[in-house]
Amino acid sequence: MVDLFLNRVLVENNWDQDELNTEREIIGILENRILMLFFASGECDKCQEFLPVLNDFFKRLKDPAYIEYPKLLTLVYISLDKSEVQQERFLKELHKKVLFLAFEDPYRKELQAMFKVKDVPTVVVLRPDGSVLSPNAVQDICSFGCDCFRDWQEAAELVERSFMLNEDFDNLNMRSATDPLRRLKYKTEDDKRKNKWWTLWGKGKDGNEAEEEKDGVSDRNRKDGDKGTWWRR
Repeated sequence: MVDLFLNRVLVENNWDQDELNTEREIIGILENRILMLFFASGECDKCQEFLPVLNDFFKRLKDPAYIEYPKLLTLVYISLDKSEVQQERFLKELHKKVLFLAFEDPYRKELQAMFKVKDVPTVVVLRPDGSVLSPNAVQDICSFGCDCFRDWQEAAELVERSFMLNEDFDNLNMRSATDPLRRLKYKTEDDKRKNKWWTLWGKGKDGNEAEEEKDGVSDRNRKDGDKGTWWRR
């Protein structure tokens, strides 16, 4: 995923609109994170309606005013606005920790084509390795809020480098009835192939053990293993 924006300039949506243009800065802001690409336009009524929902979703996962340990999540606004003035107006409504591409950067259109974005608003969710978790998570964000991130995190096997909050423990058993379905939704063909490979490997392993028993090898292994089973004595 880091490669997606290497040699590009990402701009922070703060007062100074600081530019992140070095490889170190880009890696620091994107590495080991789930990335949300928000394709939208200020002239789109649906985008305007979705904007406060997205802002609330993002600040509850990233803003220290709402959470002690910000989640491993990055949001990049990919403007499909027709003018820079329109883009600037829309950016003023977006959370200040959001990143964006400059209006004059043609890479905006390349990303639109790369992820086959035909409608707005669209939120493409990417794993840290760049693979797609969701081609458009707008509906899920509107329906399930911050629970979406937990599902993305599990599907991406993303490990947080912070302790869980008390409220995280309190909410562990409070998943909705649709939660297993949502998590299954984020499973890709790669995940299925990995599980299939693991099953086949296990079968092969059982077959090898059967052969070893015929040769008497497994008996020697069990004797060696008995030496270490001190808790049974």
